[in-house]
Amino acid sequence: MSIVVLAVNVICYALIAAIFVRVAFSWIGPDPRNRIYRLSFDLTEPFLAPVRRLLPMGPGLDFSPMIVSVILFFILSFVGRL
Repeated sequence: MSIVVLAVNVICYALIAAIFVRVAFSWIGPDPRNRIYRLSFDLTEPFLAPVRRLLPMGPGLDFSPMIVSVILFFILSFVGRL
């Protein structure tokens, strides 16, 4: 069971890191040709897009990274108790 817990932890932390990279790039102006930005976009978009569709915001407001990060931290907290 500890291998499953370790795998969930690694995946959650990797997604949180990718979300952070994506948000940081959004502050400085993302370049779609940048490999790091492209990787973070490809990893996080499947998780952020459904949240963005559920909570449409105005232009410039996107709370989906924060919401997905909170969900990932809840998953980490739950798995940490196992």
